[in-house]
Amino acid sequence: MKNIAVIGAGITGITTAYALARRGYDVSVFDRNRYAAMETSFANGGQLSASNAEVWTRWGTIVKGLKWMLKSDAPLLVNPRPSWHKLSWMAEFMTNIPHYEANTIQTAKLAIEARSHLLEFAKEVGMEFDMEQRGILHVYKKQSEFDHARRVNTLLEKAGLDRREVSADEVQRLEPALRTKTLGGFYTESDFTGDIHQYTRALSTGCEKLGVKFHYKANVAKIHHTGKDIRIDWHSGAGDQQQHFDGIVVCAGVTSRSIAAELGDRVNIYPVKGYSITVNLDDVDSQAAAPWVSLLDDEAKIVTSRLGRRRFRIAGTAEFNGYNLDIRDDRIRPLREWCETFFPDVSTEHCVPWAGLRPMLPSMLPKVGPGSKPGVFYNTGHGHLGWTLSAATAQLVSDCVDAKRMQNAA
Repeated sequence: MKNIAVIGAGITGITTAYALARRGYDVSVFDRNRYAAMETSFANGGQLSASNAEVWTRWGTIVKGLKWMLKSDAPLLVNPRPSWHKLSWMAEFMTNIPHYEANTIQTAKLAIEARSHLLEFAKEVGMEFDMEQRGILHVYKKQSEFDHARRVNTLLEKAGLDRREVSADEVQRLEPALRTKTLGGFYTESDFTGDIHQYTRALSTGCEKLGVKFHYKANVAKIHHTGKDIRIDWHSGAGDQQQHFDGIVVCAGVTSRSIAAELGDRVNIYPVKGYSITVNLDDVDSQAAAPWVSLLDDEAKIVTSRLGRRRFRIAGTAEFNGYNLDIRDDRIRPLREWCETFFPDVSTEHCVPWAGLRPMLPSMLPKVGPGSKPGVFYNTGHGHLGWTLSAATAQLVSDCVDAKRMQNAA
């Protein structure tokens, strides 16, 4: 097994291609866009956050979802229109509630491991991606949310994460730009932020230097397992093309479900839409008033990151509404109003809205490893922690490919 195809040029696809190429594999990447990182890896919240590793599989999430179902600006919004895909996903989601603690600990461990790989990749490529190593600060204004955060912290401690509770005064000292009262928070000094789009594009250039071949604007028509290898048929500007590969790694985000079905596997990913705004800090006053420490408001489900001197990213919300990328004003408005409440001296006149579909599995854990057929592997379903986990899962799936290669050689 030497010649590997990677489907998808988002953050998981590019980190997978890089991890495989640096181990000596001949890698080809397929993506329907013109460049890498043009979909869900384009404008996320920017956090690399082991501190946000709590999975959503608990009854509190169900209760909130039902309460907010008819509230268009709710942090979690579920379109009540039924579909078999949505219903089956939610049924499996509920069966994972007993695994909430174990899955949270496992996710946090994976996120901690991913940090070193991500920074190692960045150092090897020599990239800049507006990284800020100032930690992540969770803030709370409601006592029930703060109490729940204390319970979550016991799980994160079991995973080995150092996330310490801070008082309201300490919150203010950590981020002096904050202009709203809090009860306190939790601070994780080891977490950091950056621009996922810059990182992924730079790493794709690093992949090219290692010999990775990219097929952009490639509409994959069929993936056929021949019994001994995998044939990919695709269409591009050069016409219809076809190539055989020893193996394939599916990193295709929300389209991974349909690709897996074509390969005889069930990977029940649902697209959970998230929104962001990038606030352009065009004036000196806004630049001074915007925070440098990354924030996470658990109640509002909003995260922030400072992307250099002139950009401030605010992202969040979760919307279960199928494969829909419409940018709705009633979902963008709460992000803008949150900024105006927490940082009133930041001008929100020039905001760039964006929406992306997070590929989420009912367990809230990514699908990493082999499929049912020889040579088929998956690295997908990372949900809201795609960037946070990607460098670790890329190494894990590469380990699986290595193991299969050695097995075939034996």
